[in-house]
Amino acid sequence: MFLDKLKHQLQQSQSLFIGEQTAFRSAVLIPLVEVDGKWHILFEVRSMTMRKQPGDISFPGGRIDASDASPLAAALRETHEELGIDPNTVQVVGQLSPYVASSAFVTYPFVAVIDYKQIIAGYNKQEVEEVFTVPLDWLLQYEPYMHLVSIEPVPSLDFPFDKIVNGAQYQWRTRSMEEWFYDYEQYTIWGLTARILKHFIEKIR
Repeated sequence: MFLDKLKHQLQQSQSLFIGEQTAFRSAVLIPLVEVDGKWHILFEVRSMTMRKQPGDISFPGGRIDASDASPLAAALRETHEELGIDPNTVQVVGQLSPYVASSAFVTYPFVAVIDYKQIIAGYNKQEVEEVFTVPLDWLLQYEPYMHLVSIEPVPSLDFPFDKIVNGAQYQWRTRSMEEWFYDYEQYTIWGLTARILKHFIEKIR
């Protein structure tokens, strides 16, 4: 009886990973636009007055609010707030695998076609410094380059070393994180945006 009930429970829809519900959850849109009959991907340059990551290049998107019906709803809301795009005019093409940076941070990427003319007319200058596009053909041919960033755990001052074997001499496992870079004209795309972009390009290549 117990095993039957357990089997039924485990067959129900589950979180993507343990901790998903309490993680910082964000959603982004990979915007496809037509420029002179060619497909491009549109990027934002974050306003220099932004408190976090000013001047960085990103996709439209942001934190998923409790009021958002889904990650896609959040991506569409943020795209409207940042670029002035009417969500009803967005043609959603599909969804990529979520990017799980850690158990505390996950991003849900979506691919969609948007109207470039709407953006030029009214993007939010308080959040967006400028917008630019990169030809999809160029991205398909370009080989991004990579650098490693070493990440080392640093326990808090009140960490209970007395509870673990070897205490303060415990050998924490360090890891290296890949940071990818795309150089296009005067722009450098890196970080989370480059990682999601790389996954998308590899998927369609």
